[in-house]
Amino acid sequence: MTAGEMNALFRKNAALCVVLAGAGLLSACGTAFSPKGDLSSPLAPQVQALVDANRAYPRWEDFPKAEPVPEPVQIAVQVNTLRVSGGALAGEAARIDWQTTGDPATFVADVQARVAATPVAPASAETLAEIEARMQAARERGRAPPPINRR
Repeated sequence: MTAGEMNALFRKNAALCVVLAGAGLLSACGTAFSPKGDLSSPLAPQVQALVDANRAYPRWEDFPKAEPVPEPVQIAVQVNTLRVSGGALAGEAARIDWQTTGDPATFVADVQARVAATPVAPASAETLAEIEARMQAARERGRAPPPINRR
């Protein structure tokens, strides 16, 4: 035999092995999905009754009916309603004063008064010095003790 014939024979044998292995794997998958159960189980009759009762589900009658397509006049009415309400909303937004046009000092005083009137949580009221003191105490607790003199 020549080298070409040897390669062809090898390829054919390799292809045959792949086909046989694939067929074996597919047949194993087919048996894995076969519904076999323990018929001596006390729940087997109940399970079989449930399976038989629901074998025909879902049926087309169980699906919700499609809503009819609205008429073009109904769609036009809804679009015009949205346009009118959108125009009213745009008018309300246009009346809002988005920029502070008054005295900046008055604006600052007003904001500070609103902030002062809002109750603050005790944890938020801690000063930076209190926070630093707590952090330092935690660092002190985390420091290793001095070495023991073993002599």
